Amino acid sequence: MGKTARLPGALVVGHAQHEEGVRRLVESFRRVPAGQPVRLAKKTSNLFRPRASSSSPGLDTTGLTRVVSVDPDARTADVQGMCTYEDLVDATLPYGLMPYVVPQLKTITLGGAVTGLGIESSSFRLGLPHESVLEMDVLTGTGEIVTARPDGTDRERALYRGFPNSYGSLGYAVRLRIALEPVKRYVELRHVRFDSLAALEEGLARISEEKVYDDEVVDFLDGVVFTADESYLCLGRRTDEPGPVSDYTGLRDKQAIFYRSIQHGGPAGSVVRDRLTIRDYLWRWDTDWFWCSRAFGVQNPRIRRLWPQRLLRSSAYWKIIGLDHRFDLGNKIGALKGEGPRERVVQDVEVSIDHTAEFLEWFLREVPIEPLWVCPLRLRESTPAPGLDDDPASDRPWPLYPLAPGTTYVNIGFWSSAPIEPGAAEGAWNRRIEEEVSRLGGHKSLYSEVFYSREEFAQLYGGEHAGRLRTHFDPQGRFATLYDKAVGAR
Repeated sequence: MGKTARLPGALVVGHAQHEEGVRRLVESFRRVPAGQPVRLAKKTSNLFRPRASSSSPGLDTTGLTRVVSVDPDARTADVQGMCTYEDLVDATLPYGLMPYVVPQLKTITLGGAVTGLGIESSSFRLGLPHESVLEMDVLTGTGEIVTARPDGTDRERALYRGFPNSYGSLGYAVRLRIALEPVKRYVELRHVRFDSLAALEEGLARISEEKVYDDEVVDFLDGVVFTADESYLCLGRRTDEPGPVSDYTGLRDKQAIFYRSIQHGGPAGSVVRDRLTIRDYLWRWDTDWFWCSRAFGVQNPRIRRLWPQRLLRSSAYWKIIGLDHRFDLGNKIGALKGEGPRERVVQDVEVSIDHTAEFLEWFLREVPIEPLWVCPLRLRESTPAPGLDDDPASDRPWPLYPLAPGTTYVNIGFWSSAPIEPGAAEGAWNRRIEEEVSRLGGHKSLYSEVFYSREEFAQLYGGEHAGRLRTHFDPQGRFATLYDKAVGAR
């Protein structure tokens, strides 16, 4: 992983090619008739909420899917907005560098993670993906490209602060310059068992603050909750020390499943160690889409043996999910088995560290879904200066997802379905979860189905500030509002 590494040509475009891609994007924007919604022409998506159908042509992003350049001395990369993290990581690892935060699924794009708030096991020390952005070029609703910077003009600062969690309601990033951090060849893992949710919460809080456990540095931190009395924290340490490594990608051991490797039968505090290459660590969750591959039978050894290795990845499961969305296959198959309809419950929520055990206890008692992913996060200490119409007295640097600086939050992810109870309202399970998260002062990510009223949504996601941003960057309403994108016409 030296500085002289040569990257595959398919990963990198030159500046001239990038400018040509931007030109095609802007021209496709201008071809959309006034009054018709503007959307991306994407073949893939990591959204679980329905996307509004449209007869208008989508924006041409075909020339905006690569890395523009990597500067190993400055530890930065210029990246096109539709570049996937899989390609981005393959471009930076040869230099011994990685993005500060690499979301778990290979097909998540950098622009999508910044506008939609990605998270991963480095977030307890490095925050969220948008916090490592040094500048970004954004196609706004006026059809112009605005370079958003934390130290730019009032207008540039306003867009820089307002873009995270805007989900395309303010525009689309076409180029982002991001900071990179050094990595080592391997990640040494410790899977630590906990027998109570209170102890898990205390462990998350202590390690997030001290970044050490049992006198050993912790560079990566997340975990899995199986039951109220069986949960684990997965502690990662970067290392160049040689030694054997495990493989959960299916290349060497097709039967190996990462989340199952975490479990062990020891007492509370017991530790099982493992080692992965840095690349395999970054994609440890993608092979089985955390544990969601079990819904397709892929964790059955007999089926897994026959499943093509190239399809052991989240993008393949997404195609199956797309068919289910279109034809309601899951409920139809369930009906043949004599089972009732089920509601999709696919969410990531954030609650403060002091409410983590309380939420987990409620969830495991009330919602028939397991396991759960836990991942602590904390905003970085640097705060961009207020921009146009920003409240200079506000201590919330990212107004559309107003997390508080100096507070440790825990992201809790659950991705499954639950039986629909007779007479239940639409989205009954999701509504109950939303109510509990709000009661505890938390938030939920907006990539999945949302049922908040307009008033509650405004309180949680920027309120009037989102409207003021649109007057500057989308005065003609070419893009859907954040509420309409997330909630729609419910």
